[in-house]
Amino acid sequence: MSGTTLCPYCNSRFSVTETQLEAHDGMVRCGYCRKTFDARLRFVSDRPSPQLELPMLDTLVEPPSSLPVLQPMTLAEQVSIVDDESEFETERFTWHWTLGSFILLFVLLGQAAYFYRVDISARMPLFKPVLAYSCWLLDCKIPLPQYADLISIESSGLEADPGHKGWIILKALLRNRAPYAQALPSLELTLSDSSDMPQARRIFNPVDYLPKTENPVAGIQPDHELAIKLLLDTANLKPMGYRLALIYPD
Repeated sequence: MSGTTLCPYCNSRFSVTETQLEAHDGMVRCGYCRKTFDARLRFVSDRPSPQLELPMLDTLVEPPSSLPVLQPMTLAEQVSIVDDESEFETERFTWHWTLGSFILLFVLLGQAAYFYRVDISARMPLFKPVLAYSCWLLDCKIPLPQYADLISIESSGLEADPGHKGWIILKALLRNRAPYAQALPSLELTLSDSSDMPQARRIFNPVDYLPKTENPVAGIQPDHELAIKLLLDTANLKPMGYRLALIYPD
């Protein structure tokens, strides 16, 4: 039996015979690098492997009918599977992004509705029940709007009270020019002398100037006028002038 072996030091391949392998227990010397090694460890026989000498069959042997036959996938099928997975990943990312966007939008709308609940309730009465219920859950309130520039003093005046010496009567006509109800303002009255120097100042809240039959919480209705009449004791002042202003205290 003859064959070839490979030198582990210089990777040189050369022929050896069975006699040479048996002479020195397989130990040989490389003709190139002169190193000694066991040729049996890397010996390859020239005789073909018995498995390679088996006869070739003309037809393929059919597998047992009980076992499924696995057919190799084509390149198009492999690409299709990859494409299907990439669509799945895209849909999952899109669904997460959409859900997150809706949650963020809902939070932003909720914050806007909370901070602008007064304007929304006044300008869009349709949403007032929803806002009122939400505020009930959040323990907040929806007060009436307070836009002083939309409430005007149409007329005012001071006159002496004929029934009480040293008393004066303050009359004023307020008008809400907004298309929605507003909170009643406070009135700041300043009395002055003949030199237009302030003598006294007082702020009248709605409960001070409204008739007892009126509810101050109801406010003043849209495009509505409210007549005010106050009786003041000014015996020690003898004012000669006045100033009247609308204010909404903080």
